[in-house]
Amino acid sequence: MDTNANSAQELGLGVIGMGGFGLFAVQQFLQVGFPDGLHARLVAIAGSKREEAATVAKRFGAEQLGSLEELVNHPEVDIVYIATPPFLHYEQAMLALNAGKHVICEKPLAMNPEQGQEMIDTARQKGLLMVTNLMQRYNPMFARIKHLIDKKLLGDFLHGYFENYAGDEGLSPEHWFWDRSKSGGIFIEHGVHFFDMFAGWLGEGIVKAAQVVKRPHSADLEDQVQAIVEYGDDESGRKLVNFYHGFTQTGRMDRQEMRLLFERGDITLFEWVPTRMIMRCAVDEETTRALMDLFPGAQLNVTANIGGKDRPLRGRHKTFDAYQQIELRFGFGDEKQHIYSELLRLMFQDQLRAIHYPGTHRIIQEENGLESLKTATIADQLARR
Repeated sequence: MDTNANSAQELGLGVIGMGGFGLFAVQQFLQVGFPDGLHARLVAIAGSKREEAATVAKRFGAEQLGSLEELVNHPEVDIVYIATPPFLHYEQAMLALNAGKHVICEKPLAMNPEQGQEMIDTARQKGLLMVTNLMQRYNPMFARIKHLIDKKLLGDFLHGYFENYAGDEGLSPEHWFWDRSKSGGIFIEHGVHFFDMFAGWLGEGIVKAAQVVKRPHSADLEDQVQAIVEYGDDESGRKLVNFYHGFTQTGRMDRQEMRLLFERGDITLFEWVPTRMIMRCAVDEETTRALMDLFPGAQLNVTANIGGKDRPLRGRHKTFDAYQQIELRFGFGDEKQHIYSELLRLMFQDQLRAIHYPGTHRIIQEENGLESLKTATIADQLARR
C-alpha cells in the first residue's frame, strides 16, 4: 500500500483505545525492528480521553486526534491497532479498512461471525490485514505441546480441560464486561483465546454442550460459563475438552490451569498464557531423551523405577515398555509478564513482516479470529437453549 510520507522501512501505527492493555501492547509493538531497518512508529492516538493516552502521545511524540476519522485518514498511518470493547470492533475496523489501513484488533474479532466475515472479506478485497491478536500461538509452550501431541510422545491425546478462575475485582457491576450487548458474553469476549489454542493443537472442534450460570440476586449478570468441545472423529478417536470460565474471585486468587491427558501420562499447564508445566508420565529411555530435548532445562524427578515383573505396562488394552515413572517441571523460573511482552512483540513482528513482504507466512491469520469466534458463538447459543 501507499505509505505516503513514511520512509520505505517505516510503517505508521495508529491506535484506537489506549487503556491499560492497549498501552502495554503498544509499548511492545514499538520495540519491534528488523535488521534491514523495518520498524513501526506511533503516529496518532484516537478514541480515548484517558490520561494514559495523553501520556503515551507525549512520550512517543504522537498526535492525539479528536476523531477516529482523522486517525484512519491520516496519511502517515498504515496500521490501525484497535484496543476497545468488542461491540466497537466492527465499526472501527470497517472504518479503517475502507480508508485503506491494515487492522490488528484485540479479541474477539467482532460480536458475531457475520460481522467478522464481512471484515475479513473487505480486507481481502483491498489486500489488507484484518488480524485478531490471538497471541497464544506465539508462545513457545504452545509449539512444544503441539509437537508432543503430533509426535505422540506420551501416546494418544485423550482428554483436556481449561479452568479459568478469574478475578472480578476490577469489574464493577456497571462495567461493560457484564453487558452482553457490549461484550458478547464470556465465551465471546474471553473464551476465543482458548478455543483457538485447542484448535491449534487438535484441529477443528464441535461444541457438544454449554451452560451459563447467573450470579444469585442479580438481574442478569452472567459470571460463569462452561462448554464441552469434541475434537477428532471415529477414525482418529474422539476427544472431549471441557472449558470453564468463572469471573468470581478476588484478584489475589485469580488462577488458570489446563490439563491434557494422554495414554502414558498427563500435563498440567498454568496461567492463561501457559508459562509453567508439570508433566507426570511413564516412559522409556528414548522418550525421556525426546522430552528433555523438547523441554530444555526441565527439572526431572524420578517417582519410581519400573523393572522386573512390573514390565511391560498396559493401558487401553495396549502394551508398552517403560523403565521409569517421572515428573518434569518446566518454566517455573520464568517471569510471566516478560513472556507476555515477548509474545506481543512476536505477533506484531509477524504481521509487520507480512505487510512489508507480501506473501510471507503468518502464524496468526485472519481465519483464526473468525473460527474461534464461530466456536464461541455456538457455545453461547447452546448455553441459552
